Amino acid sequence: MSPAVKTSLAPGSRVVTEYLRQTGLLPYLKELGFHLAGYGCTTCIGNSGPIDPCLEEAIREHDLVAANVLSGNRNFEARVHQSIRANFLMSPPLVVAFALAGRVDIDLSKEPIGRDKNGVEVCLRDLWPSLDEISNLMQAAFDPDTYRRLNSDFAGQNSMWNEIAAKVGAGYDWDPSSTYIREPPYFEKFSMQPDKVVDIKGARPLAIFGDSVTTDHISPAGAIKPDSPAGKYLQDWEVSVEDFNSYGARRGNHQVMVRGTFANVRIKNLMVPGVEGGITFHQPRGEQMSIYDAAMKYQEASIPLVVIAGQEYGTGSSRDWAAKGTRLLGVRAVVAESFERIHRSNLIGMGVLPCRFKEGVSARSLNLDGTETFDLQGIEGGVRPRQDVTLTIHRVNGQVEQVPLTLRVETPIEADYYNHGGILPFVLRRLVGQTSQSAGG
Repeated sequence: MSPAVKTSLAPGSRVVTEYLRQTGLLPYLKELGFHLAGYGCTTCIGNSGPIDPCLEEAIREHDLVAANVLSGNRNFEARVHQSIRANFLMSPPLVVAFALAGRVDIDLSKEPIGRDKNGVEVCLRDLWPSLDEISNLMQAAFDPDTYRRLNSDFAGQNSMWNEIAAKVGAGYDWDPSSTYIREPPYFEKFSMQPDKVVDIKGARPLAIFGDSVTTDHISPAGAIKPDSPAGKYLQDWEVSVEDFNSYGARRGNHQVMVRGTFANVRIKNLMVPGVEGGITFHQPRGEQMSIYDAAMKYQEASIPLVVIAGQEYGTGSSRDWAAKGTRLLGVRAVVAESFERIHRSNLIGMGVLPCRFKEGVSARSLNLDGTETFDLQGIEGGVRPRQDVTLTIHRVNGQVEQVPLTLRVETPIEADYYNHGGILPFVLRRLVGQTSQSAGG
């Protein structure tokens, strides 16, 4: 195996490991370097560990496009590793074949993947099993007894998990010193009466994005960079870099997750051309800083925020933190050319208003550069499904332009969620109301 190839094996469960053992494949996978790394979400979510430091330095210094070949289900850039841009999803046998070849720019139907110990070229067709071989091995490995044996006493087989001290009681005992689980802020100012819905005035753009911004760009799940806002936060709490874990593992700590929002190393904010990562300009001075730091400065000044985007905003995983982090940064509305369905719904659930440009209108056609301020008018008193609203653009030269938008609130219940400030306060008000009625009756 080429030293430039990093390999790992992460089955979905222990049952799969047993299948590989029963078919006789596990020893050969180990011999090729595919050692068992763990189970479930590992490589796919950025927990595959580091690559060789010399290799990573070469990638960074020469701006190389290195590639992952994986049998997972996500191919977003920088997800498997922050220095790796290209990702190819393949079947497990092809992952092994490309690892043997050591490169992705190869036609495996014609070119050899390597040479044997005698120097003879070996092609994929020489190694590929027949359907009969595969069928016979599957019949030998897939048996219900293995599944029952490995899963019948799950609690008893996890001694380390059982050793974790846990408290009992009617409510969760929040630990203010925990860097993994913190009490979330969603109900800090809760009241039974929702705040009145008013027009958004004087909003600043936190970022202007292009097309196909995924939820992985908005809220990465993988490794935390030491010099990122989340990394600095953890170090302030005396967490060593080797113990950072990932955003996905620390999703119970909103302080980490809000700092990671729009912090993907590959996200491109068009307000800051030629720069990747969660960077923006804080206006009106135009000071360059992290998106998180800028958002906190705007919050201190009580300035609402908007995000402008292109087509297919929020594609990818239905990641709740992509909407939660957006709201906690102080973003009140996202104006895009089009939305992915689930993320659009999640934004409404967090009290963020999704608005769509009319056909043919975009940030580019409007010549937006991030120095503008915005008013979103027409929502005063509450929103209705699919209503038209107006985005008023105030430019630094004094010009004012009004742009019609369509609210992407699709149903009456979504309108109720937004008018209540989000789904969480909406549900809590209903629960408290029902409890009060029961007690009164």
